Formats: sequence, structure tokens, C-alpha cells
Amino acid sequence: MDNKKSILWKIYIVYLLVCVFAIFIIARAFNINVVQGNYWKKVAEDFTYEYRDIEAVRGNIFDVNGNLLATSLPYYEIAMDVNADGISDKLFNENIDSLAYSLSNMFQDKTKNEYKKEIVNARNNNKRYLVLQKNVSYTDLQTVKKFPLFRKGRYKGGLITVQTNKRELPFRFLAARTVGYYNENSKAIGLEGAFNVELKGVGGKRLMRKITGGVEMPVNDDNEVEPQDGLDLVSTIDINIQDVAENSLMQQLIKNKADHGCVILMEVETGEIRAIANLTRKDSSTYVENFNWAIGSATEPGSTFKLMSLMAAIEDGYLNLNDKVDLENGVTSFYGVPMKDSHAPKKNLVTAKEVFEQSSNVGVSKLITKYYAKDQQKFIDRMCKMGLNKPLGISISGEGAPLIKNTNDKSWSGISLPFISIGYESLLTPLQILNFYNAVANNGKMVKPIFVKELRKRGVLVKTFLPEVINPSICSKQTIDKAKELMESVVENGTAKLLKSTIYKVAGKTGTAQIAKGGKYKKDGVATYQASFVGYFPADKPKYSCIVMVSAPSGGEYYGAQVAAPIFKDVADKIYSASLDIHKQINASINKFNSLPFTQSASANDIQTIYSFLNINNVSFPSSNFLIQQQSDSTKYFAANTISKLLNKKITPNVCGMSLKNALPILEGAGFAVKVVGSGTIKKQSVQSGTSFKKGTPIIIELS
Repeated sequence: MDNKKSILWKIYIVYLLVCVFAIFIIARAFNINVVQGNYWKKVAEDFTYEYRDIEAVRGNIFDVNGNLLATSLPYYEIAMDVNADGISDKLFNENIDSLAYSLSNMFQDKTKNEYKKEIVNARNNNKRYLVLQKNVSYTDLQTVKKFPLFRKGRYKGGLITVQTNKRELPFRFLAARTVGYYNENSKAIGLEGAFNVELKGVGGKRLMRKITGGVEMPVNDDNEVEPQDGLDLVSTIDINIQDVAENSLMQQLIKNKADHGCVILMEVETGEIRAIANLTRKDSSTYVENFNWAIGSATEPGSTFKLMSLMAAIEDGYLNLNDKVDLENGVTSFYGVPMKDSHAPKKNLVTAKEVFEQSSNVGVSKLITKYYAKDQQKFIDRMCKMGLNKPLGISISGEGAPLIKNTNDKSWSGISLPFISIGYESLLTPLQILNFYNAVANNGKMVKPIFVKELRKRGVLVKTFLPEVINPSICSKQTIDKAKELMESVVENGTAKLLKSTIYKVAGKTGTAQIAKGGKYKKDGVATYQASFVGYFPADKPKYSCIVMVSAPSGGEYYGAQVAAPIFKDVADKIYSASLDIHKQINASINKFNSLPFTQSASANDIQTIYSFLNINNVSFPSSNFLIQQQSDSTKYFAANTISKLLNKKITPNVCGMSLKNALPILEGAGFAVKVVGSGTIKKQSVQSGTSFKKGTPIIIELS
């Protein structure tokens, strides 16, 4: 019996101990999870390891000539592991003053003592990741790596660097909207958005440890998975032409107090976009690129649509350019709705060609109504066959939808046909209008506008973008020939005489359209206009097509010829002057000249070099460092210029008629203090020739 009790007591004791131990465990668990829960969660977070994505270096974007339009520059966050294992107290104390001084001297945002105090406090508080600077350039980083303590590296010196990439535009606002941007949290814009997959590359991985305060620090110096850089993109943009286009557009917008405007230049044969400028008014004298009007804004085209209308009538066999129409003094009406020309005509009975030259609303609408009144859908069908109802499907997002109204549309009325024929009740973007005119210049072949030529990886070609034909023939060759004749006559005899040039021929069409706002073309009796010009050059062998659109000019002028055509001329002149391949070939031999061409007074070496290049032979050159051209009766010849002899005697020479290139070294070499005014050839000098001078004598040179 005693043994049984003894055993039971032992069991009770063991059971009691188990219960006490269980209660202890429960209490301990409660204490850890509830009482000390926040503390242990924080400790757990301090020792969390995670892989973080590393963004690859985004590919560069170049213009067609290799100029950099967009690039990713590396910037670095500089931090310090103040309690790195390799930093002993002795090493720290020996270098802290020098390190603090170096940081203060370089970044100049804190004093030496402030840097020292910050680093010492971090070491005393056992911090492992102290951020010292952000957005440090690569060049500055190389200097930082040579600072005291940091030069020993990460584990012995505590230096930690984390790289980020920042997108930069070397040309700032030039073509900024076309270059665009990509942001995962917003809409993709321009080339950056359209080719994001190719540009962004493949990201890498880096193992990070979360330490006290939620701060993350890299575990290793190297990445666990290295990122692969994105491809480089070679665009079709020519930054030099882009510069001219944007500056000319800016000047005209400011001059005419316009709301916004755009310019597009396209290569006729390939469809490559060489320039595309978009500016919107920010204030009275400032314009910015914040919307791509050229691509995204579909508006009523106005008079630029008249070419399409007359081409339809020609292609359908109705219209001959010599057909006559009565302009009725520039006023007519359709179903009681008046239609007017901008100016009263000089004569009423004119040909279809003259109608186009004068951009007569009355003439075009009467011709189209005459031919299509009984089958209005036939006119619309012809517009569609020429591709005007379809978007271009360009690579850049945001293309505005074209609208060519159908006769079964609910809004179709008796006045739709005549008003559509002159560019109303339809919607087209500037790029869509230009693409049609480009097809005319390209003998009927319509190509898709393209913005990218190549994709490259570290200079090696990966992909080439070739021209893409949208429509091999928008109409017959006979219609194209007549369309070209119409556009050339606009510049030769019509509304765009400003563009008439003896150097190269331009073909095109002016456009002036009232802009509807809220369904009304006038607000408080005042109309808002859109001025445009679209065409191509050289007209006899088209190389480039261009459109200019200026919206809501309020400076007193609003016609396309006054507001838009000058911008077209600036761009065309720039291209023609720099593109020898579109100049006319000169077949005449200079040897056949009866007399020498006019030659400025210049160095003998320069004149002889030019005459040799031009293959002008049998010319007698006297022995002299400088030559001057003289004339006796009808014969031109060269004589020695006495400049050298005069200078030796300290007598002022006559440099009028010389170029600044030749005169400036002569005068400055003799000791004159030269001031230049103007540009061109020297027409006047402030010190009269033949008078004596001494070193330092001031002389003002006026250029023509």
C-alpha cells in the first residue's frame, strides 16, 4: 500500500512539474508575442534578407547623324557602414578628421565638424548604414573613393555605393515631345514609350539586408544577377533641322500671339520624319512642348483639303484644269447657307486652276457640287480610296482619329458636300494631311511616316526599319501630274508667292480654317482661325515635304500665307543651303567666261586656290602676298595689293571690299585694336586709308 502511495506521489509531482513548465512556456510565449511583440518584430525585420530588382541602364536615343537626344547617366547614393568589421577604433580615430574635411570640402553642404559629429554619433549608436550624399555623379564618386578611410574599400573603410540612373536630354527641349518619356505610373509618350521594351533592357538582382530603422544595405559589392543594358535607338530626326523648325515656329507664334503650332518635315521617298516641333503657349512670351499637336490633334483641315477635292473630280473623269466656273463676286449659298471667299475676285469667270491658285471657297464648292450632287457618296468613296479615312498606324502612340463623314451619317445635310469640299465637317491631323501631300510628291506612292531608323547594341546593328508602303498608288499618274501642276501654280501665281524663289521651286497649298469651339465658329462675333501651309521641295525633284500649322493667331494676321508659309521657307532654306544633293547640276564650264568673275581683295594664296578649284586657267597673278582685282575697259585683271608695304611704313591700308577673314589678321597683326560691326563684306573703316597709325590704334570695321 505504501509503495502504491509512493508511486502516486511521484506521478503527481511529475504531473505538477509538467503543468508548471507548460504554464511557464505559455507565459513566456505570451510575453514574447504580446508584451515584447513589437521589439522582436523589429529585431526580425533588422535581419531580413531580400532580393531587390536592379534597373538596367536604359538605351540611348540618337538623331539620324549620331547626336545624342536622350541618355541615362549614372548617379550614386554614398553611404557608410560606420561599424564595418575592418574599422578598428584606432583606424577610425586616425582618419575621421580627414574624412570629414574631405566630405565638407567637396560637397560644401555641411562643415567639417558637422560631418564628424554625424559619423561619430552613428558609430556610437551602432549604425550600419549612414547616408552621406545622394545623386553623386560618376566623376565625383571616383574622387570620393580616394578619401581617407574610404580608399580602403567597403569592408575596411565602410564605403557603400548604390547606383541609380537618371534620364537626361542633352538638347533639352528640342524634339522633347517626340523623344517622350516612359513612366510605369503614367501614359507612355513618344519614342521612349513606343520602344520601351527595347530601350529598358533586362533588370538584375541584388541581395539586400534590412537593418535597424528599415534601412536596406547591399550584402555584397557585386550584384547577384547583373542587368543587361537596353538597346540604343537611332531616330530619323535631324537635330539641326529640328533646331531651325522650333526656333522659326517659336518666333512666329510669339509674333502672332498664337495659342499653339507645329511643324513636320518628312523625307518624300522614305517617309522618315526629319523634324517635328510642337509648341504651346505658357504665357505671353513663353512656349513649351507639352502636347504633340502634329500627331494627336485632328481638326478641320480647311483649304489644304481643296487639293483632295479637286483630285477626286479629276480622277473620276469630271474635271479638267481649264474648266470654267463663275465665282459670283466671291459669295454664293447652299440651301440658304452663305459661303464666302476671303477676298473678292479680280474677275468672276475663272478656270479650275485659277480657283486653286486663289484658294476660292466658292469656286471649289461649286465645282464639286456640280459633279457630285447626284451621287454624293461617290465623292466620299473617292476620299476613302485615297486613304484619307484611315489612321496611319505610326509607332508613336496618341494618333488622332481621322474623320471623313459618310452620307448615311445622321449629321449629313444638304450643305455637307460643298463644305466638306473646302475642308469642313472633316477631321485630319497635320501628319495625316502631310502624308497625303507627300504621296503626291512621291508620284502617288503613300508611305507610312517613320521615326526610327535602327536599333543597335553597343554599336552593333540589331534591327533596321525600312520604308513601309501604305498605298502603292492613291490615284492615276495623270491625276498626280495635274495635282503637282496645281500646287506649283499656287507658289508661282497664287496665295503663296512669298515662297517663289529663283534658286529652287516649291509646290504647296495655303490653308486658313475657322476653328469650331463648342459647335460654334464664332464667339461673341469673333472667329478663331488656324493657319497652315503644306507642300514639298524642290518641286521639280521632290526630296522633302513639310507642313506648318499655327492655331489661334491673334496678332492681326491669320492667313496661311502670312503666318505659316514663312516658317516653311525658313526650314526649306536651311535644308537647301546645307544639302548639295538637291542642288541643280551646273553644266556650264567656267573656262567659257568672257571675263573673270568678281573677286574680293584677298591673299594671293586663297585666290589662286579658288581659281584652281574652279578650273579657271590662263590667269596672270603678279608676285605679291595680297591681290586686288582691277578693271580696264571691259577687261578684269589682278594687281598687287600694297597692303604689306603700307603696313611696314605704319600707314593704314584700305581694306574695304575685303572679307573679314582676310582683313582681321592683317589689321590685328599690324597692331590695330579692331572692333567689328555687322556681317558680310567690309564696307567702311573708321581710320582713313593713307593715315599713319601706331600699335593699339582703335579701328572700327563695318560690314555690309
